[in-house]
Amino acid sequence: MAQAARLWMIILFLLPFASSVTELPAAEKPNFLFLFADDQRDDSIAAYDNPHIKTPSIDSIVERGFSFKRAYCMGSMHGAVCQPSRAMLMSGRTLYHVDLQLKKEPLMPETLGKGGYATFGTGKWHNGQESFKRAFDYGENVFFGGMSNHTQVPLKDVARDGTVTDKGTENGFSSELFADAAINFLNSAPEDKPFFAYVSFTSPHDPRQPPKDYAEMYYQNLPPLPGNFMPQHPFFNGWMTGRDESLAGWPRTPDVVQQQLAEYYGMITHMDVQIGRILAALEETGRADNTYIIYTADHGLAVGSHGLLGKQSVYEHSMGTPLIIAGPGIEKDSSDALVYLLDLFPTVTDLAGVETPESVEGKSLVPIIESEQESVRETLYTTYETYMRGLTDGRWKLIRYPHINYTQLFDLQNDPLELHNLAGNFDQIDRVNRMMAELKEWQKKTDDKTPLTSENPVSAEIDLTGRKRNPDRHQPKWIIEKYFGND
Repeated sequence: MAQAARLWMIILFLLPFASSVTELPAAEKPNFLFLFADDQRDDSIAAYDNPHIKTPSIDSIVERGFSFKRAYCMGSMHGAVCQPSRAMLMSGRTLYHVDLQLKKEPLMPETLGKGGYATFGTGKWHNGQESFKRAFDYGENVFFGGMSNHTQVPLKDVARDGTVTDKGTENGFSSELFADAAINFLNSAPEDKPFFAYVSFTSPHDPRQPPKDYAEMYYQNLPPLPGNFMPQHPFFNGWMTGRDESLAGWPRTPDVVQQQLAEYYGMITHMDVQIGRILAALEETGRADNTYIIYTADHGLAVGSHGLLGKQSVYEHSMGTPLIIAGPGIEKDSSDALVYLLDLFPTVTDLAGVETPESVEGKSLVPIIESEQESVRETLYTTYETYMRGLTDGRWKLIRYPHINYTQLFDLQNDPLELHNLAGNFDQIDRVNRMMAELKEWQKKTDDKTPLTSENPVSAEIDLTGRKRNPDRHQPKWIIEKYFGND
């Protein structure tokens, strides 16, 4: 007993010294450049085997970074999926445990700031002004909202003392204005501190109004239809005529979807050019070698897949998102591990050598990057409003629609486009039952109260043939006149 007591005294004496040894001097701590897109599908990057789009700047990050090929937004309780997605990212909390205005949770930039980082934000912030002030030292060209005309973004500056200055709608395109602010920060960032710079683009979110050269680039050679294009979704998924879905009429026609893809790709390519400007500015500072670059998006988008246009579903194209991490010690590699955007909070704090708050529910991805483990979870759960619940183990994916008591089962290995529902096959009964049970466990763990079966289901049948699009397309006048006439 005396020996044990002496051992504990020695351990307690050495603990403070142990922690000081692992703490890096400020000059040696890594920097972070966090580039965040809005509504970007995970297949809309040239380096990810898409020869129909030009993304050389993002490709350059892929070529030297670690790609997580199965990264997801957990879901949303309303149509503006970006808001809860960003709340989960910044808090590391799961969907039903996070406050969308981020009033209480420790935030990723806030945590880094307390760990000695200079923190800066620009671009879209959809979670309230007060949380932005708490998260960042200051911000330039900040857009507090969900969407706006890309040439008339209502911008604000947030000073170090929390003062918010309304700048009105500045001349220039959204992606350019956010890149300008990021470059200003990189050129003036304190050299005695590591930095965290958050650049949150509003592109390629609609209104899809790429500058003329970028629209023409794709209108002159229209992108092909997605492999799971459909004129209409085959059943009522609960969200068939929402705002995003009203950007085209029914049935969806190949030419209209290709035109929207042209605009979507034009927005991404224009944003990619601005990312190139930011990366060049980072190189010029001489701090690029000690900077982690994170590229991702808040969620994906259908743009014609399954007869849908928006992100309000749990199909792969809508909940999936690109995720690339490049930086010191990271070599080009990829993983099919099932990861959430909310995993980035503990990943960043791990890379920064900053303690992760206990409130964070995400899992650090550093062990995967460093090849210490292959995954951080065995299954992954997605959700949209009360209409859809999804579960995947990587290969098999189950989707449950409680409002119509309908189930889908896809073999993603052999059917990555989610076209062939196997839920009704006799030889899949046991799998469906197991996955439904696992889905219920996820609901318990995340406090999702939605029943998976409805006592009074609505009809699954729906036919929107002949219903017109919302006439307010938001595109520049020249695009409407040239490509759509007076429709």
